[in-house]
Amino acid sequence: MSWLTRVRDKLPFGAKRDTPDNLWQKCKNCQEMLFTKEYEENLWVCPRCDNHGRIGADCRLSQVMDAGFTVLSAPSVKEDPLKFKDSKRYSDRLKAARAAAPHPDALTNASGTIDGRKAVVGVQDFGFMGGSMGMAVGDAFLSGVDRAVADGCPYVIFTAAGGARMQEGILSLMQMPRTTVAIQRLKRAGLPYIVVLTDPTTGGVTASYAMLGDIQIAEPNALIGFAGQRVIQDTIREKLPEGFQRAEYLLAHGMIDMVTHRKYLRETLVDVIDYLMAARQAA
Repeated sequence: MSWLTRVRDKLPFGAKRDTPDNLWQKCKNCQEMLFTKEYEENLWVCPRCDNHGRIGADCRLSQVMDAGFTVLSAPSVKEDPLKFKDSKRYSDRLKAARAAAPHPDALTNASGTIDGRKAVVGVQDFGFMGGSMGMAVGDAFLSGVDRAVADGCPYVIFTAAGGARMQEGILSLMQMPRTTVAIQRLKRAGLPYIVVLTDPTTGGVTASYAMLGDIQIAEPNALIGFAGQRVIQDTIREKLPEGFQRAEYLLAHGMIDMVTHRKYLRETLVDVIDYLMAARQAA
Protein backbone atom coordinates (compact mmCIF):
# COMPACT_ATOMS: atom_id res chain seq x y z
CA MET A 1 0.00 0.00 0.00
CA SER A 2 1.43 3.41 -0.98
CA TRP A 3 1.81 6.28 1.45
CA LEU A 4 -0.82 8.21 -0.54
CA THR A 5 -3.39 5.47 -0.06
CA ARG A 6 -2.62 5.27 3.70
CA VAL A 7 -2.95 9.02 4.12
CA ARG A 8 -6.13 9.20 2.05
CA ASP A 9 -7.78 6.48 4.13
CA LYS A 10 -7.14 8.48 7.31
CA LEU A 11 -8.43 11.79 5.97
CA PRO A 12 -11.84 12.87 7.34
CA PHE A 13 -13.48 12.96 3.92
CA GLY A 14 -16.50 11.00 2.85
CA ALA A 15 -16.45 8.40 0.11
CA LYS A 16 -16.24 9.64 -3.45
CA ARG A 17 -19.71 10.38 -4.77
CA ASP A 18 -20.89 8.96 -8.05
CA THR A 19 -21.61 11.79 -10.51
CA PRO A 20 -24.12 11.17 -13.30
CA ASP A 21 -22.43 11.18 -16.68
CA ASN A 22 -25.39 12.78 -18.46
CA LEU A 23 -25.57 16.14 -16.70
CA TRP A 24 -24.32 17.90 -19.83
CA GLN A 25 -24.81 17.43 -23.55
CA LYS A 26 -23.11 19.04 -26.51
CA CYS A 27 -25.24 20.71 -29.17
CA LYS A 28 -24.45 19.03 -32.49
CA ASN A 29 -24.88 22.33 -34.32
CA CYS A 30 -23.11 25.04 -32.29
CA GLN A 31 -21.02 22.65 -30.12
CA GLU A 32 -22.07 24.47 -26.93
CA MET A 33 -22.28 22.42 -23.73
CA LEU A 34 -25.88 22.36 -22.50
CA PHE A 35 -27.17 21.50 -19.06
CA THR A 36 -29.34 18.42 -19.75
CA LYS A 37 -32.18 19.52 -17.48
CA GLU A 38 -32.36 22.91 -19.23
CA TYR A 39 -32.14 21.20 -22.63
CA GLU A 40 -35.00 18.84 -21.77
CA GLU A 41 -37.18 21.64 -20.41
CA ASN A 42 -36.62 23.44 -23.71
CA LEU A 43 -38.05 20.39 -25.58
CA TRP A 44 -34.55 19.27 -26.64
CA VAL A 45 -34.05 22.48 -28.60
CA CYS A 46 -30.72 24.24 -28.11
CA PRO A 47 -31.34 27.52 -26.24
CA ARG A 48 -28.20 29.00 -27.85
CA CYS A 49 -28.67 28.31 -31.57
CA ASP A 50 -32.25 26.91 -31.67
CA ASN A 51 -31.11 23.63 -33.21
CA HIS A 52 -33.84 20.97 -32.88
CA GLY A 53 -32.30 17.82 -31.41
CA ARG A 54 -33.42 14.35 -32.44
CA ILE A 55 -35.77 12.71 -29.96
CA GLY A 56 -37.26 9.24 -29.56
CA ALA A 57 -40.85 8.04 -29.80
CA ASP A 58 -41.77 8.24 -26.11
CA CYS A 59 -40.42 11.77 -25.78
CA ARG A 60 -42.22 12.89 -28.92
CA LEU A 61 -45.53 11.36 -27.90
CA SER A 62 -45.40 12.92 -24.43
CA GLN A 63 -44.69 16.35 -25.97
CA VAL A 64 -47.58 16.21 -28.44
CA MET A 65 -50.31 14.07 -26.90
CA ASP A 66 -52.41 14.49 -23.78
CA ALA A 67 -51.55 12.38 -20.76
CA GLY A 68 -53.09 8.91 -20.79
CA PHE A 69 -52.38 8.00 -24.41
CA THR A 70 -52.07 4.31 -25.24
CA VAL A 71 -49.06 2.92 -27.09
CA LEU A 72 -50.39 0.42 -29.64
CA SER A 73 -48.96 -3.06 -29.92
CA ALA A 74 -46.42 -3.51 -32.69
CA PRO A 75 -47.47 -5.92 -35.46
CA SER A 76 -45.56 -9.18 -35.69
CA VAL A 77 -43.61 -9.71 -38.92
CA LYS A 78 -41.18 -12.32 -40.21
CA GLU A 79 -37.71 -11.31 -39.09
CA ASP A 80 -34.62 -11.55 -41.27
CA PRO A 81 -36.54 -13.06 -44.22
CA LEU A 82 -33.45 -12.96 -46.47
CA LYS A 83 -30.99 -14.29 -43.84
CA PHE A 84 -28.96 -11.21 -44.62
CA LYS A 85 -25.39 -10.79 -43.48
CA ASP A 86 -22.82 -8.08 -44.13
CA SER A 87 -20.20 -7.35 -41.48
CA LYS A 88 -22.83 -8.62 -39.00
CA ARG A 89 -25.92 -10.75 -39.27
CA TYR A 90 -29.15 -8.78 -39.59
CA SER A 91 -30.63 -10.73 -36.69
CA ASP A 92 -27.75 -9.56 -34.48
CA ARG A 93 -28.26 -5.96 -35.56
CA LEU A 94 -31.93 -6.21 -34.63
CA LYS A 95 -31.08 -7.62 -31.20
CA ALA A 96 -28.59 -4.82 -30.55
CA ALA A 97 -31.06 -2.14 -31.68
CA ARG A 98 -33.82 -3.55 -29.46
CA ALA A 99 -31.52 -3.76 -26.47
CA ALA A 100 -30.89 -0.03 -26.78
CA ALA A 101 -34.49 1.02 -27.55
CA PRO A 102 -37.81 0.92 -25.66
CA HIS A 103 -39.80 -0.32 -28.67
CA PRO A 104 -39.33 -3.32 -30.97
CA ASP A 105 -38.79 -1.36 -34.21
CA ALA A 106 -38.46 2.09 -35.71
CA LEU A 107 -42.16 3.10 -35.92
CA THR A 108 -44.36 3.34 -32.84
CA ASN A 109 -48.07 4.24 -32.83
CA ALA A 110 -50.16 5.65 -30.01
CA SER A 111 -53.88 6.35 -29.66
CA GLY A 112 -55.19 9.22 -27.59
CA THR A 113 -55.95 12.91 -27.84
CA ILE A 114 -54.13 16.13 -28.71
CA ASP A 115 -55.66 18.88 -26.57
CA GLY A 116 -58.86 16.85 -26.50
CA ARG A 117 -58.89 16.04 -30.23
CA LYS A 118 -58.84 12.31 -30.91
CA ALA A 119 -55.87 11.19 -33.00
CA VAL A 120 -53.57 8.29 -33.78
CA VAL A 121 -49.94 9.38 -33.82
CA GLY A 122 -47.03 7.45 -35.33
CA VAL A 123 -43.42 8.33 -34.56
CA GLN A 124 -40.31 7.08 -36.33
CA ASP A 125 -37.24 6.84 -34.13
CA PHE A 126 -34.01 7.60 -35.98
CA GLY A 127 -32.15 5.98 -33.10
CA PHE A 128 -33.47 2.56 -34.17
CA MET A 129 -31.32 1.57 -37.15
CA GLY A 130 -31.60 5.06 -38.58
CA GLY A 131 -35.39 4.88 -38.57
CA SER A 132 -35.09 2.65 -41.61
CA MET A 133 -38.24 1.35 -43.30
CA GLY A 134 -38.58 -2.40 -43.28
CA MET A 135 -41.57 -4.75 -43.07
CA ALA A 136 -42.11 -3.94 -39.40
CA VAL A 137 -42.34 -0.21 -40.17
CA GLY A 138 -44.68 -0.87 -43.10
CA ASP A 139 -46.98 -3.05 -41.00
CA ALA A 140 -46.91 -0.52 -38.15
CA PHE A 141 -47.93 2.23 -40.57
CA LEU A 142 -50.82 0.13 -41.87
CA SER A 143 -51.83 -0.68 -38.30
CA GLY A 144 -51.87 3.01 -37.41
CA VAL A 145 -54.03 3.80 -40.43
CA ASP A 146 -56.43 0.96 -39.56
CA ARG A 147 -56.82 2.30 -36.02
CA ALA A 148 -57.42 5.84 -37.28
CA VAL A 149 -60.10 4.63 -39.69
CA ALA A 150 -61.74 2.56 -36.95
CA ASP A 151 -61.71 5.53 -34.55
CA GLY A 152 -62.74 8.04 -37.23
CA CYS A 153 -59.82 10.33 -36.43
CA PRO A 154 -56.70 11.76 -38.12
CA TYR A 155 -53.46 9.86 -38.50
CA VAL A 156 -50.43 12.01 -37.69
CA ILE A 157 -46.99 10.68 -38.61
CA PHE A 158 -43.63 12.06 -37.47
CA THR A 159 -41.04 10.90 -39.99
CA ALA A 160 -37.33 10.43 -39.31
CA ALA A 161 -35.48 7.97 -41.51
CA GLY A 162 -32.41 7.24 -43.56
CA GLY A 163 -34.60 5.41 -46.08
CA ALA A 164 -35.43 1.77 -46.76
CA ARG A 165 -33.80 -0.99 -44.69
CA MET A 166 -31.25 -2.55 -47.01
CA GLN A 167 -31.09 -5.80 -45.03
CA GLU A 168 -34.61 -6.61 -46.24
CA GLY A 169 -33.91 -5.88 -49.91
CA ILE A 170 -36.92 -5.69 -52.21
CA LEU A 171 -39.23 -6.44 -49.27
CA SER A 172 -38.35 -3.06 -47.76
CA LEU A 173 -39.08 -1.29 -51.06
CA MET A 174 -42.47 -2.99 -51.20
CA GLN A 175 -43.48 -0.90 -48.18
CA MET A 176 -43.57 2.19 -50.40
CA PRO A 177 -46.66 1.13 -52.42
CA ARG A 178 -48.22 -0.55 -49.36
CA THR A 179 -48.15 2.66 -47.33
CA THR A 180 -49.34 4.68 -50.32
CA VAL A 181 -52.39 2.44 -50.70
CA ALA A 182 -53.07 2.73 -46.95
CA ILE A 183 -53.12 6.53 -47.24
CA GLN A 184 -55.80 6.20 -49.93
CA ARG A 185 -57.94 4.35 -47.36
CA LEU A 186 -57.73 7.37 -45.10
CA LYS A 187 -58.70 9.67 -47.95
CA ARG A 188 -61.69 7.49 -48.88
CA ALA A 189 -62.81 7.64 -45.26
CA GLY A 190 -62.48 11.44 -45.37
CA LEU A 191 -59.93 11.45 -42.57
CA PRO A 192 -56.91 13.77 -42.38
CA TYR A 193 -53.41 12.47 -42.94
CA ILE A 194 -50.90 14.89 -41.40
CA VAL A 195 -47.14 14.58 -41.84
CA VAL A 196 -44.52 16.19 -39.61
CA LEU A 197 -41.09 15.94 -41.22
CA THR A 198 -38.23 15.84 -38.73
CA ASP A 199 -34.48 15.63 -39.14
CA PRO A 200 -33.59 13.64 -41.18
CA THR A 201 -36.26 12.33 -43.55
CA THR A 202 -34.68 10.79 -46.63
CA GLY A 203 -34.72 7.92 -49.14
CA GLY A 204 -37.70 5.67 -49.70
CA VAL A 205 -39.63 7.20 -46.81
CA THR A 206 -39.51 10.61 -48.54
CA ALA A 207 -40.47 8.90 -51.81
CA SER A 208 -43.63 7.47 -50.25
CA TYR A 209 -45.68 8.31 -47.18
CA ALA A 210 -43.56 11.25 -45.97
CA MET A 211 -44.64 13.49 -48.87
CA LEU A 212 -48.29 12.47 -49.25
CA GLY A 213 -49.87 14.35 -46.37
CA ASP A 214 -52.91 16.58 -46.61
CA ILE A 215 -50.71 19.01 -44.70
CA GLN A 216 -46.91 18.86 -44.71
CA ILE A 217 -45.27 20.39 -41.62
CA ALA A 218 -41.52 20.39 -40.95
CA GLU A 219 -39.34 21.24 -37.99
CA PRO A 220 -36.78 24.04 -38.56
CA ASN A 221 -33.67 23.10 -40.53
CA ALA A 222 -34.77 19.47 -40.92
CA LEU A 223 -32.92 17.60 -43.66
CA ILE A 224 -35.52 16.38 -46.16
CA GLY A 225 -34.67 14.72 -49.44
CA PHE A 226 -34.42 11.54 -51.49
CA ALA A 227 -30.82 11.08 -52.63
CA GLY A 228 -27.86 12.54 -50.78
CA GLN A 229 -26.51 15.93 -51.76
CA ARG A 230 -23.19 14.52 -52.94
CA VAL A 231 -24.94 12.05 -55.26
CA ILE A 232 -27.12 14.81 -56.72
CA GLN A 233 -24.20 17.18 -57.17
CA ASP A 234 -22.10 14.51 -58.89
CA THR A 235 -25.03 13.62 -61.16
CA ILE A 236 -25.98 17.09 -62.34
CA ARG A 237 -22.39 18.39 -62.10
CA GLU A 238 -23.50 21.64 -60.58
CA LYS A 239 -23.01 23.24 -57.18
CA LEU A 240 -26.19 22.98 -55.12
CA PRO A 241 -27.79 26.16 -53.74
CA GLU A 242 -27.41 27.28 -50.13
CA GLY A 243 -29.72 25.43 -47.76
CA PHE A 244 -30.64 22.79 -50.34
CA GLN A 245 -32.81 19.97 -48.88
CA ARG A 246 -33.44 21.88 -45.66
CA ALA A 247 -36.99 22.56 -44.46
CA GLU A 248 -36.86 26.30 -45.19
CA TYR A 249 -35.66 25.67 -48.76
CA LEU A 250 -38.51 23.22 -49.38
CA LEU A 251 -41.02 25.70 -47.97
CA ALA A 252 -39.74 28.46 -50.28
CA HIS A 253 -40.08 26.12 -53.26
CA GLY A 254 -43.60 24.86 -52.48
CA MET A 255 -42.72 21.34 -51.36
CA ILE A 256 -44.14 21.70 -47.83
CA ASP A 257 -46.82 23.86 -46.21
CA MET A 258 -45.14 25.22 -43.11
CA VAL A 259 -42.05 25.14 -40.89
CA THR A 260 -43.02 25.09 -37.23
CA HIS A 261 -40.88 25.43 -34.13
CA ARG A 262 -41.22 22.52 -31.73
CA LYS A 263 -42.69 24.68 -28.96
CA TYR A 264 -45.59 25.61 -31.28
CA LEU A 265 -46.05 22.19 -32.87
CA ARG A 266 -48.77 20.89 -30.56
CA GLU A 267 -50.99 23.96 -31.00
CA THR A 268 -50.34 23.91 -34.76
CA LEU A 269 -51.53 20.30 -34.93
CA VAL A 270 -54.65 21.24 -33.00
CA ASP A 271 -55.44 24.03 -35.49
CA VAL A 272 -54.81 21.75 -38.47
CA ILE A 273 -56.96 18.93 -37.05
CA ASP A 274 -59.81 21.36 -36.26
CA TYR A 275 -59.67 22.78 -39.79
CA LEU A 276 -59.51 19.45 -41.61
CA MET A 277 -62.10 17.70 -39.42
CA ALA A 278 -64.49 20.67 -39.82
CA ALA A 279 -64.11 20.37 -43.60
CA ARG A 280 -64.89 16.66 -43.35
CA GLN A 281 -68.02 17.28 -41.27
CA ALA A 282 -69.16 19.99 -43.66
CA ALA A 283 -68.78 17.60 -46.58
